Amino acid sequence: MPKKGFLKMTQTQPTITPKLEEPKFGFNEYAERLNGRAAMIGFALLLVIEYTTNQGVLSWLGLK
Repeated sequence: MPKKGFLKMTQTQPTITPKLEEPKFGFNEYAERLNGRAAMIGFALLLVIEYTTNQGVLSWLGLK
């Protein structure tokens, strides 16, 4: 059986949570969410345009 002192030293949860500043630029939660939404809208529009024109992106760019 483990000793009481050993159990006390091996707590799984931290006792103090550090305060983190919200970044003003770069990889923050708002920027990532906005970028993800824009990417999903762009991809959906790409699929709609390809379906309606019966041409792929490579045809639009003149690569095919």
